[in-house]
Amino acid sequence: MSNDEKALFPEDLTRLFVERANAADAAGIAALYEEHAVMAFPPGGTTSGREAIRELWVKVLAAAPHFEFEAPLATLTSGDIALTCTVAKDGTGARAQVARRQSDGSWLRLLDQPELMPPTRVASPT
Repeated sequence: MSNDEKALFPEDLTRLFVERANAADAAGIAALYEEHAVMAFPPGGTTSGREAIRELWVKVLAAAPHFEFEAPLATLTSGDIALTCTVAKDGTGARAQVARRQSDGSWLRLLDQPELMPPTRVASPT
């Protein structure tokens, strides 16, 4: 799988991620992130830096998971920064990413929150 295709719009990052993940292309996934990006994964932890993100995906993809495309919700953009999100098909809530436009006009992920669960409501005593 070639990781040469660049995200021309922030929303392209989700599609490219799914394509590369399903091709077991950890290097291609890592190429979607800025050099010093931070990913809130594994659950309860963070992975910092493109190389560490690549290493994480090598481990995750070894189990041959299948990823489905999730249609992005409306993107919020301010200049060269964009907030993208999707509703997770796997029931983990939502996914949110902050992307930044690069000098060549393409977009890369800067921050990635792949599992964002809404808080559970606790019934108040009566």
